[in-house]
Amino acid sequence: MKNTQEHYQPLIGTLGYVLSPDRKKVLLIHRNKRQEDHHLGKFNGLGGKLDPFEDVISGMKREIEEEGGITPTEMQLRGTINWKGFGGDDTGSFGFIFLITKFEGKVKETNPEGDLGWHDVDRILELNMWEGDRYFIPLVFDSDPRIFHGILPYKGSKPQGWSYTRL
Repeated sequence: MKNTQEHYQPLIGTLGYVLSPDRKKVLLIHRNKRQEDHHLGKFNGLGGKLDPFEDVISGMKREIEEEGGITPTEMQLRGTINWKGFGGDDTGSFGFIFLITKFEGKVKETNPEGDLGWHDVDRILELNMWEGDRYFIPLVFDSDPRIFHGILPYKGSKPQGWSYTRL
């Protein structure tokens, strides 16, 4: 029998949510600088694509340093997400989601992608963000120590479902 499944090759990346020292606020970027930005107008954590010879911890630290100007000193993997179809193409992304609980340095006010700011953790779902982010963000900040592994397929700019497993 012929195998009709496509060969899936997602982009691999990291996404980090930096907590303030009192753990009441989270650092987010408001993607408001580049008109051609797929994320224009959205609030998001910090992160990006993994370099070819980089592990996920190194990639997350690099992205936080580049985008936020700070160096993570404590962080925990909170989950992984398979975003099939995100970005409007047939590829998608696979992301490692981190919570950064301690850092050194002074946070930048802005970077080439947008303005950085601290937002109340308990009110971030009120901000303009990707619709699908509302599914997994509560899991990033909850008290359950288990890592979640989610599937969040997209068609165009809309999520087509959400499911996750915790071990």
